[in-house]
Amino acid sequence: MLRQYVRQLGQKLLHKQPLDPIEESESPAAHLNTLDLVGFGVASTLGAGVYIVAGAVAKYIAGPATIISFLVAALSCVMCGLCYAELWARIPCSGSVYLYSYATMGQLCAFITGWNLILSLVVATTCLSKAWSITFDSLIGNHISQALEGTFPPYMPSFLATYPDFVALGLLLVMIGVMLLGPHASPLIIIVFTGINIFVPIFTIFSGFIKGDLHNWKLTEQDYRLNISGSSDIYSLGPFGYGGFVPFGFDGILRGAALCFYSFVGFDGIVMKGREARNPQRSITLSMVISIFVGFLAYSGVSASITLMVPYYQIHPFSPLPQAFLHVGWDPARYVMAIVFLCALLYSLLGTIFYMSQLVCAMAKDGLLFRGLAQIHALTGTPVMAIMSSVNLAVIMVLLLDLRHIVELMLTGIMLAYTLATFSVLVLRYQPDLKEKTGEETEMEPKAEESPLDSVPEGGNSNVLKSLWFPTSTIPTQKSGQIVYGCAFLLLSSTLTLAVLLLTIMNPVLITVAVLLLLLITGVTVIIWRQPQSPSSLHFKAPALPVLPLVSTFVNVYLMMQITSGAWALFGVWNAIGSIIYFGYGIRHSLAGNNYQQPPASTPQT
Repeated sequence: MLRQYVRQLGQKLLHKQPLDPIEESESPAAHLNTLDLVGFGVASTLGAGVYIVAGAVAKYIAGPATIISFLVAALSCVMCGLCYAELWARIPCSGSVYLYSYATMGQLCAFITGWNLILSLVVATTCLSKAWSITFDSLIGNHISQALEGTFPPYMPSFLATYPDFVALGLLLVMIGVMLLGPHASPLIIIVFTGINIFVPIFTIFSGFIKGDLHNWKLTEQDYRLNISGSSDIYSLGPFGYGGFVPFGFDGILRGAALCFYSFVGFDGIVMKGREARNPQRSITLSMVISIFVGFLAYSGVSASITLMVPYYQIHPFSPLPQAFLHVGWDPARYVMAIVFLCALLYSLLGTIFYMSQLVCAMAKDGLLFRGLAQIHALTGTPVMAIMSSVNLAVIMVLLLDLRHIVELMLTGIMLAYTLATFSVLVLRYQPDLKEKTGEETEMEPKAEESPLDSVPEGGNSNVLKSLWFPTSTIPTQKSGQIVYGCAFLLLSSTLTLAVLLLTIMNPVLITVAVLLLLLITGVTVIIWRQPQSPSSLHFKAPALPVLPLVSTFVNVYLMMQITSGAWALFGVWNAIGSIIYFGYGIRHSLAGNNYQQPPASTPQT
């Protein structure tokens, strides 16, 4: 009885959502070239990173070396993007990383991915609204913050705000009203705001060349002391570190790279348009690399300009551009930049709330979240309860949490989601091709699904050891797929352990353990490489497997380890709540728990 229960539970956790292939009449015509995809990628990537991330990272984490942090983040995003593109190519319809995880890796992985993406989008909504509030307040002389300062009692935990941000609260309430009316962005609006997002970094970079001072990249402790003695508000100064171009060392660069990762999220815009590409294998790779490189040039150029115009410890973390122009005496540019800043933040905020509500609605329709959240308004077609519930979470964060301490919380969810996507590509490439099954077999697939650990290979232990190095088939089999499953999970645990070791103070014992882990990782990677890959034809395949997903996973895990313990504690609380919802409600009400019924074709997919 217990074994049967465990088996049924495992089938539910690993159940994959069946998806209907796109009809020939619905399939978009292949008319986009590489340049078109680059345009979509740049429009999707350039955004809030210019306005929020660059200033916060430069002031508190990396200083002028934020440029290098953006480079590390860009390389990580390229690797994630290439793996994500293959995941997209395996799915017969367009959607998000949540949908792709559900269709390829199963229900549990999909819930973890979707739940943490919701966290990232809620925190992003909070950050954008608070940044808008701070910029607006600075334009009117900081009267609002001065009036509310000290509302909360002192000696509160550091992650709590010093005062409730009622301006950001009001903005979110307005956004709820706008979203409930069913906003539809016209192509003209999209073009205008894309133009703004391109104009801002270009203007800032040229301003940095004109008004910048190279001495700000060679600051000494004496300069810092002069600023303290000459400033009436010494609490507005950030930490000094060691001075120079890399004031916070290599650790600061890596921790900054973890935060800069958010700036490049949006490369999925290229992936979504991949079915319309004339040559997907070539166009997706080139366009993703080029668009992320363009984003890197923009973000690193803005970071260089800001740190040249303003000493890094004097940068305003959440309104860096207007305050930088004020610092160099360009008051007209400051007001123009502030207005552009506010408009661009509003546009980004609307887009974030839209995608967040669509994701919540999709998970609710799948039964993983409460069904009531999938309610659609009859007149406007908007997911009313999804919008209300998700934005209300952001309202709570806006009122209670400090902006500087929740930015990292956003990154944990995003990086975990894309790490799981990268990991799934490593596993799926080596699994048997199921496309040749008959329709009847496909319908019965959930019954036949079983954990890779449930079945025993036919040939005994000696045959298993032999098949690690000398596979018996040139195409994937059930045995080779199970081998890759086991090796992949061993790789994941080994890379996680190695990342933790590299962050500690090394001694001879730990060095020995790290070397042994490297040898283990190398050996397991070779075993995976020796296994046969699926010969099925896809629109796009990530290059250099299994090395690319492995390196991408290690880099992402290592960057995630840079996030502070406070952010991880909040992240743990969020996932504990998610576990209660999933095992208390989702696993019983999901499609997998109701005879695997197929969702209606109109299910929103984000």
